[in-house]
Amino acid sequence: MGKSFLPDDMNQSLLFPPSLHDWLPERHLARFLVDVVAALDLGAIYASYEAGDGRGQSAYAPSMMVRVLLYGYATGVYSSRKIEARTYEDVAFRYLSADAHPDHDTFADFRKRHLEALAGLFTQALLLCEKAGLVKLGHVSIDGTKIKANASKHKAMSYGRMGEAEARLKAEIEALLKQAEATDTAEDAQYGKGKRGDELPVELARRESRLKKIAQAKAELEQEAREKAERERAEAEAKLAKRREHEEQTGKKMRGRAPKVPDPEQAQPEAKAQRNFTDADSRIMPDGANKGSFVQGYNAQAAVDSKAQIIVAAEVTQETTDNGQLLPMLDQVKQNMGRAPDAASADAGYWSEANVTDESVAGIDLHIATGRDKHGGTVGTASEPPGEVTAKEVMRHKLGTEAGRSIYKMRKAIVEPVFGQIKEQRGFRRFSLRGADNVRREWKLVCLASNLLKLFGSGWEPQTASRSIGGWSCTPPHLQPGIHSKSAFSGCIDNPAKIIFSRCKPRRTDVLSPTHS
Repeated sequence: MGKSFLPDDMNQSLLFPPSLHDWLPERHLARFLVDVVAALDLGAIYASYEAGDGRGQSAYAPSMMVRVLLYGYATGVYSSRKIEARTYEDVAFRYLSADAHPDHDTFADFRKRHLEALAGLFTQALLLCEKAGLVKLGHVSIDGTKIKANASKHKAMSYGRMGEAEARLKAEIEALLKQAEATDTAEDAQYGKGKRGDELPVELARRESRLKKIAQAKAELEQEAREKAERERAEAEAKLAKRREHEEQTGKKMRGRAPKVPDPEQAQPEAKAQRNFTDADSRIMPDGANKGSFVQGYNAQAAVDSKAQIIVAAEVTQETTDNGQLLPMLDQVKQNMGRAPDAASADAGYWSEANVTDESVAGIDLHIATGRDKHGGTVGTASEPPGEVTAKEVMRHKLGTEAGRSIYKMRKAIVEPVFGQIKEQRGFRRFSLRGADNVRREWKLVCLASNLLKLFGSGWEPQTASRSIGGWSCTPPHLQPGIHSKSAFSGCIDNPAKIIFSRCKPRRTDVLSPTHS
């Protein structure tokens, strides 16, 4: 008897089940995101649409756009063009978009327009993680990773080279102008006057444009140098005042040289100070993953809680080193969670005596490496180091004890896997946007997606009315946060065509009963 096969009819009239909810299994990330987005307050996004007069083409529902973007960031799809393609090719994306297909410009414009509000969802999701019991703040680990900017390092130029290029371009422009003048004179002599001659030669236009960019970059570097000198002057004057006060109290002159007060007006950038012409806020930074190599990028910071690897604070800095980020990150943890962690750990890049002695970290059990950890080092037992010692010696002794080692050795297991999941598993190695502010917000969006994946993996389910409530195929209009008032929903009942704005179409006719108002 021959083998029998299932039907294979490419011309069948129905390719998918009639309900979107039959497309995916119950326990799927896309279903989870529908519920989570319904639980988030999207009022800041919806409010921007209320400013108009109501005319024009209906917009895609912000809740749908947020769902699709979050699923993209959670699955490593960041390009707006790839997201558009997935709404046709990927069942989960089609489910989340309610089988709508916004083009890539719509996705890109929505992300750019509402980037600040999308970054603000990081804090809301963080509170959901805390509610689910995934954040305890018993031990927070802080670290940074270099992420490439949306710019090439070959489009950067040092301050020293800018001066040379500026002089060369000025000479070339002057030569081109003389050549153009000589050509005009020769043509006037040959053809007579009357030729317009107001078209700028291509070579001249290109060089003038390049010269303008270089002059702007030089001015920005010089301004940064003046601002740095202002800060250094304030610090030097404070040290001098403290020095004078000490000498007046003791009657003795302090040893050592008095700090030199810089003059901001005379400040000049270092010759190696660089500026990128594509993304001026990005910086050349050493690539920690590849020793000896450099990237044009940003230093992305994260504070991760030990309970379930939830990111409780996220920031992006233009500084290549981490030692200035410890206090701001711990302060952000306090702002986001309402309290400080019990303990915090960080590698040697965050060490400074000022960091561990600052009043803002009082009460936090800090474990900061003071240098490279020697493999197989001895473990101390004394509760405190003997005699008068510096803060560095106290910390070194603390990390040498059995209790200190047991806390610090968990640092890598807490924060570094999160960076690995973001960069290696989900492929986020380059920012899509440019400019420090946009990059900070996009990093919050990346960290938001990371936290939502941890929340999904924990098995926690939000108590929302997002699926099949009253026959609606997605969040009912009157339950969508931040926008649909009771009166607005009543208007939908009177005129069902208005529901198109929210892309929430009823699956049963009885849904339009007045009881839903």
